[in-house]
Amino acid sequence: MRDQGKSEEEVMEGLQRMREKDLSYHRIFSSMCTPPHPIALLAHERFQETNLGDPGLFPGSAELEAEAVRMMAELLGYPDACGYLSTGGTESNIQAIRAARNAHSFRDGNIVVPKSAHFSFDKIGDLLSIEIRKADLDDDLKADLASVESLIDDKTVSLVGIAGTTEFGQVDPIGEMGEIALDSGIHLHVDAAFGGFVLPFLEGEWRWDFTVEAVTSITIDPHKMGMATIPGGGLLFRRPEDLERLAAYAPYLTVARPKALTGTRSGAAAAAIWAVMNHLGREGFKKVIDRCMDLSRRMVAGAREIGVEPAIEPVMNVVTLRMDDPEGVRADLLERRWRVSTTRCPKALRLILMPHSTAESVDLFLEDLRDVLKRRG
Repeated sequence: MRDQGKSEEEVMEGLQRMREKDLSYHRIFSSMCTPPHPIALLAHERFQETNLGDPGLFPGSAELEAEAVRMMAELLGYPDACGYLSTGGTESNIQAIRAARNAHSFRDGNIVVPKSAHFSFDKIGDLLSIEIRKADLDDDLKADLASVESLIDDKTVSLVGIAGTTEFGQVDPIGEMGEIALDSGIHLHVDAAFGGFVLPFLEGEWRWDFTVEAVTSITIDPHKMGMATIPGGGLLFRRPEDLERLAAYAPYLTVARPKALTGTRSGAAAAAIWAVMNHLGREGFKKVIDRCMDLSRRMVAGAREIGVEPAIEPVMNVVTLRMDDPEGVRADLLERRWRVSTTRCPKALRLILMPHSTAESVDLFLEDLRDVLKRRG
């Protein structure tokens, strides 16, 4: 730290120089985050000094959190679900599995996740000393049910299904996984960090939320397709007793048994989430999702015109394009200032069509992709 402070003008100039090093979203197709909705920014600023870690001091902020959780519970098919606002999918997944583990008398348990699961589950294995067993995927890149069943034993505390896999945007057969969970007497956690604000607004026959009887908990991230400010996640439980398994004793706080993983929690996240959900409503969200799906279809159609097929037909606004050397293509596109990503298996170029994406950016990208592929022979 400096002995003598800088003027406000100097500080702001330094911040601006650093901000200019950050990338603009308009050429990013690799991120599952997006610029917050303008009303989220306004709400966040108004509540930025509030602390949900001590809700008795900030009852208005606590009420916003409760209402945001209630709205998400309705969105996920069970209005009576309970939970709290987290920092995002990683924290929510940790806490969901911690609750499942705490429901048992032993600590040397395991969970069964598909190989497509988010890397946060590897962290969970390390943090909670739980064995992470990874089930194979079927030809559609969903969890293979036979593989799932083969990995369950008397120390399995939870199954995990993904509603919107990070790499392919696929939805696991969570209804069928629920039957396995019920037969085995174990929890079923659904990681819908990305899909939670997408699937409710699509027409399809997926069974993935609390309407599946066996689903005990769901991760959902408002700071992704919910267009809230970062960090803004959510964790919901079907039963209050599972949420209670996360409680710690803190008599010096206005609520003596906090459930969240973190202590201090910004009320600004609750305000931002509450504001976007109330401002857009179901109709507004559906328009956003429909637009993202239209752009996804535009991307796939344009790729097909240049001879590139998707790894799977997009389930949601995640497009994966098969090609011989996706990492090399990615590097060539980087030189043209496009930020894209790749998948592991099968190898493909991965593109996320988020609310910040436009038809113009899709068409410009396809022009550059055509040129890159042509130059590579």
